[in-house]
Formats: sequence, C-alpha cells, structure tokens
Amino acid sequence: MFETLSERLNTALEGVRGSGTLTEEQVKKVTREIRLALLEADVNYNVVKEFVGRVRERATGAEVSRALSPGQQVVKIVNEELANLMGGSAHKLSYASRPPTVVMLAGLNGHGKTTAAGKLALFVRKQGKNPFLVACDTYRPAAVDQLKQIGRELGVPVYDEGTDAPPEEIAERGVKAARDGGYDFVIVDTAGRQVVDTEMMEELGRVRRACRPHSVLLVLDVVTGQTAVEVAQAFQEYADFDGMILTKLDGDARGGAALSVVSVTGRPIKFASEGEKMSEFDYFYPDRMAGRILGMGDVLTLIEKAEAQMDRREAEAQSRKLMAGKLTFEDFLQQMQMIKRMGPLSGILGMLPGIGQQLKDVQIDDRMLNRVEAMITSMTPQERRNPKLLQNPSRVRRIARGSGTSPQDVQRLVKQFGEMQKMMRQMGKGGMPRLPRMPFGTR
Repeated sequence: MFETLSERLNTALEGVRGSGTLTEEQVKKVTREIRLALLEADVNYNVVKEFVGRVRERATGAEVSRALSPGQQVVKIVNEELANLMGGSAHKLSYASRPPTVVMLAGLNGHGKTTAAGKLALFVRKQGKNPFLVACDTYRPAAVDQLKQIGRELGVPVYDEGTDAPPEEIAERGVKAARDGGYDFVIVDTAGRQVVDTEMMEELGRVRRACRPHSVLLVLDVVTGQTAVEVAQAFQEYADFDGMILTKLDGDARGGAALSVVSVTGRPIKFASEGEKMSEFDYFYPDRMAGRILGMGDVLTLIEKAEAQMDRREAEAQSRKLMAGKLTFEDFLQQMQMIKRMGPLSGILGMLPGIGQQLKDVQIDDRMLNRVEAMITSMTPQERRNPKLLQNPSRVRRIARGSGTSPQDVQRLVKQFGEMQKMMRQMGKGGMPRLPRMPFGTR
C-alpha cells in the first residue's frame, strides 16, 4: 500500500541522510518534498500541514544527538512524527473484569466488517479467549449466512435469529446466550449501509444500549481513501467508537486514510487486516509501520510471525544445520511451508531493513514457492536427503514430470540449493561469500 509514498519519502530524505551539516535551506527543501509526497498519497491537507510544520520546527530546533549526524537526525524526526501521526504506540484490547467482554463492530457495507468479525474471533482465541459471534445484520440475509459460514470454518459458535427480529433484541439475547454458555468474548456484527444515514446510526445506538459493549470498533476500508476519513468522522459523531480496524492494508491504494484517520478522529487504529486469510490480522503498530514506510523494515513483526509458525528449539536446530551447510531438501521444504503460512513473500521481504527499497523494481512471484514445493515433493525421501542422487538425468526427468516443470527447472533448483549450502558453510566459518543469483520466479 505504501510503496509509492515510501519511495517518495526516501527520495526526499536521500539528500540529507549522510549530511554532516544541515542548512535551513536543506530543511525547507526536504520538508517541501515530504509535503508533496504526503499530499500525493491522499493524506488530509490539514494533517499534512501540521505534520510538515512539526518536522520543520524540530529539524531547525535545538534537538541534538551525539550519536547521530544532523542528516540522520532529520530521518529520526520524520520516523517519529510518522509514528505519532498514526497513533504513536499500539493500542491493545482491554478485557472486561467480569466476562464476557463484548465488542461491537460498526461500518459501511463492503468495508469487510463481517470478515473482520471472524478474524477478530480467531485472533482472541489465539490469546486464550473463547469467542462467540452474534449476527445482527438483519438487512442482508447474505451477511448472516456469511458469518455462519465463517463460524463453521473457524469452529466458533454463531448466534442468529435470521432477519426478522429487531437487531437490538438479537444482540441482547445473543450476549445472554454467550454468558449462559460460558463464552468470555462476544463479537457483535451490526448492519451497514452504502452510505451513512440517520436510520443506521439510530439502530447502532439501540444495539449498543442493548448489548452494552466493552468496546466499539469501526471497520474502515483504506482503499476508499479520503472517503474512509469522512466515514470515520460521521461515525464518530453518531456512534462514538473507541478504536478502528483498517482493512485491505495489502491493497494498492495510496494509503492516505491510514495516515489521516487518527489525527482527524482522535481515535486509535487498533487492528490491521492485510489479506484474505483469517490469520492475516494483528494489532496495528504505528512505530513499526513508520519504519516500513521509511525502508527501515519491521523485524519485530517478522520475528513474531516466525515464532507463531515454528517452535524456538526447532528453529535453533534448523539454524545450526543451515550454518553448517547440512540443510536437506526436507528441511528446506519445511521452511518454505512455514514462510507460506506467514503471508505473501513480497510482504515478508519488505519487513527486512533495506530489502523493500532494493526490490522495488523486482516483481516477486509467490507462485515460485509453489513450483519449488512441487519439485521437492516429487522427489523420493532418499533424493531429498541426498541431492547428489539428482545428478542422474532420469531422476531429474521423473521429478519434472511429477511437478509439471521442466528438467532445466529441476537442475536449476538443485544447483541453487548447492550454492546456498556452500554459501552458508562459508558464513558459518566467518567468511563473506558472494550471494547467489535470485531464484527463478522473479523478473
């Protein structure tokens, strides 16, 4: 989402990153370019004006760090102000002292509210909670069916009464059913409209009074740009939500909404939804997002994603084998499957400091992993453990037929795997090897 903004901001800061001295004219130039970059990203004009003013004031002020050059200081200021613009720090869920905790979701149709309800249910279950869904969108039968389908897929119960009963009554009875059933986290999915209207807001008020939620979260589709900011302002006036869930953060929009809604509404972004999978949902970390925008990576999130997929002791064992150059195709397959569960490859690489900028002109094909996986699974257990067997042309042809690839693809994979093992052995001995070429599947 922030690729264009990231590129423009990094271009603007390039001239001052290594500067040992910093003139007032340089500060004016870089803040002017930052202003243009933010406006092109569809950030609210008033938000841009205040942001640039703060950066210029701090950059020309008395802030001094012995550890940083003046140019580095400007980058640090922009990073901090970007994080502050998006809320400063993560705002995590708080739970009711007496269960169940009730969370009500609000938002317009098409913003991903029902999907967000399922993602939130899965998220809190991973936190040790026992979630329960309540279907209160009585205007769209498909919404009730969608929530029930999500509930079946996740193994989370869904309370519904169809579309005939008043939504406030469904909400009240749904919360009671959850309490009676021993569930400690209730998610109430409410009805939306195509546009904000008084009838919808009055209904939200009735549902809120009936279910007495611990928290009200507004679901916003950031792809809609400044419309999302206007929607947030309208809901703030009528529904008084206390946090936001941003959806489609993996989209190709300019990202202005994500950089504007906190300043405009005074409410924090609590969650970010970045993909179609139910697991692609997490707390929103403004400082980490600011780092990603400025090409500094997001190593903490990458570590958390990896830890969620692999046991620490297993990871350490794999690391030792990797550095010794003893990794087999079986180990490689296991690691690839873990990477696939972590999300799109381009997103993972973008979390590594500097990698996102280096790969901005490289199109990374996520299907590459599927092709490599197909080739490895077409090998026999002996071949996976001993790649030298793959010097036999008949074995190579059999694997190519079984994986729907060419013998040249299989030979290239074996060669690159051998290069990787050699490189890791050199690194394990303290050497600085030459990096191998990127694998096929990029262009």
